[in-house]
Amino acid sequence: MAVSYKKLWKLLIDKNLKKTDLIKEAGVTSNIIARMGNNQYIAMESLEKICNALKCDVGDIVSFNDKL
Repeated sequence: MAVSYKKLWKLLIDKNLKKTDLIKEAGVTSNIIARMGNNQYIAMESLEKICNALKCDVGDIVSFNDKL
């Protein structure tokens, strides 16, 4: 199963936020954002921080599909 963060990038655009804004607001590292940019798995703790910062649910920022 593959992970996709396209929903997150669209949400950032909709909220007029940059990745650097997300790093500051969520308290995550640039490495986490880089991993997400490459559609790699990240820790649930990081997802929780991002969801709290954006006031959204995990389903609003990540999706899974069957393609590896």
